[in-house]
Amino acid sequence: MSNPSYVHGVSATPLLGETIGQNLRRTVQRFPDREAVVAPFQGYRATYRQFWEQVSLVAQGLIARGVKKGDRVGIWSPNRYEWVLVQYASARVGAILVNVNPAYRLHELEHVLKQSGTSFLITAKGFRQANYVEMVREAVQRCPLHRETLVIDEEWRELLEEGRRAGAGALAERERTLDPDDAINIQYTSGTTGFPKGATLSHHNILNNGFFIGEALRYSEQDRVCIPVPLYHCFGMVLANLAITTHGGCMVYPGESFDPGTVLRTVEQERCTALYGVPTMFIAELEHPDFAKTDFRTLRTGIMAGSPCPVEVMKKVQSAMHMPEVTICYGMTETSPVSAQSAVDDPLEKRVSTVGRVHPHVEVKIVDPSTGRVVPRGVTGELCTRGYSVMLGYWEDPHSTRQAIDAGRWMHTGDLATLDEEGYVNIVGRIKDMVLRGGENVYPREVEEYLYTKAEVADVQVIGVPDIKYGEELMAWVKLRPGATATAEELRAFCKGKIATYKIPRYWKFVDTFPMTVTGKVQKFKMREQAIAELGLEAAAKVKTA
Repeated sequence: MSNPSYVHGVSATPLLGETIGQNLRRTVQRFPDREAVVAPFQGYRATYRQFWEQVSLVAQGLIARGVKKGDRVGIWSPNRYEWVLVQYASARVGAILVNVNPAYRLHELEHVLKQSGTSFLITAKGFRQANYVEMVREAVQRCPLHRETLVIDEEWRELLEEGRRAGAGALAERERTLDPDDAINIQYTSGTTGFPKGATLSHHNILNNGFFIGEALRYSEQDRVCIPVPLYHCFGMVLANLAITTHGGCMVYPGESFDPGTVLRTVEQERCTALYGVPTMFIAELEHPDFAKTDFRTLRTGIMAGSPCPVEVMKKVQSAMHMPEVTICYGMTETSPVSAQSAVDDPLEKRVSTVGRVHPHVEVKIVDPSTGRVVPRGVTGELCTRGYSVMLGYWEDPHSTRQAIDAGRWMHTGDLATLDEEGYVNIVGRIKDMVLRGGENVYPREVEEYLYTKAEVADVQVIGVPDIKYGEELMAWVKLRPGATATAEELRAFCKGKIATYKIPRYWKFVDTFPMTVTGKVQKFKMREQAIAELGLEAAAKVKTA
């Protein structure tokens, strides 16, 4: 066999062998007077010294409320500075932080609280049209381990006062009992397929992943990072917060949730050096009416991740948004999350067409999904990863853990990828998203990338729908640029002669939005369900699943 699709991240920089609290203490000692957190919409600013003092009060308050090492402490809130304080305070008391998706409703909330055994829940009063307090009141009646709820909007100051009265002695004693390998966080997978499972992560998992992400971005105490991605997700909690605090930078939160205009204003007013987002966020910013008058000159870098990054969008972000060093990250919640990342000085072609190379201290291999054998370089297969970043397991779900992590501790991602001779990883798509049309394997991302090159197309998602003759046919959901027009016939003609005939979508649907998770991941299974109903393909679906 030619060179196998296996690579490991060689690094002269060792892994951090400390807890999140120990690492934060070192940062505070180095940069006590640098800004650590800014939330303009809350009128909140804190230096690292102030941040440490407030984290300590929250931690002391949690201990005073009876939170023990290993207890699950849930947090249900949109982006706020209090969320960040709870993240670091829970780590310092050895509690396991349970991240609750702000978009959840009663059934999902109850599942997470019950499955994780959350005993102490910190919640906002509500978000958008959702009344969190009412849902919590109902859900906890069926959660036997739940004992206390704290509403941020009403009881936050009381928690801080309790922490102040309790003093630092119990916290210092608790911190001496902690170990970097302790479970510290449960992050529920997005639920784009099936019911969410709780990926259980340690200090060692997420602290090191955040640190090496920051190293790749060349972060220092001079960096100010605009964070419009949700904190409950690893994108906000690890790629942002832990990457920043391990390097002494400043975390800047533009709002409770994503709003493109607010992001643009925050970048300019706070003189941010980095900006994060999923591709749909960057697309919304590029198309916003205020884009042309926004000063991006302080920006240099950032992260685009969460879903495949269209090449054309990446090029515009690099140039029009003054982010020549923007990087792409690839990973999954179960791997803390990043396994591969492009470098700020990678060749342009590599930065727009791949997800970079394997992270330090991480192994990656590409295997044939049917045999498990490593494939040659350049051949498509399932990406598997191993190393410090692989989760401890799914919380109290050994069966699902064994399905995801094999006997060799390789995490099977379910993503189709290739590895080139230089070690760059290209994500082709999801195994479940691959379309089998008349015996031909079609990777939707390949078709999407081509359609992105048409000027009128702002965003596009390609799915497979059932077909009696071919098994599956392609369908493209297309979002046009403001003011642009195009027909299915025009787009079909655009494809003809440029991509193989079997890759040209048979069905076309023009939309303003796609069904998405709160983190911006497109839910293709929902698109497929909707398409089957709208196109009357129920009979074909039954044939395919028979």
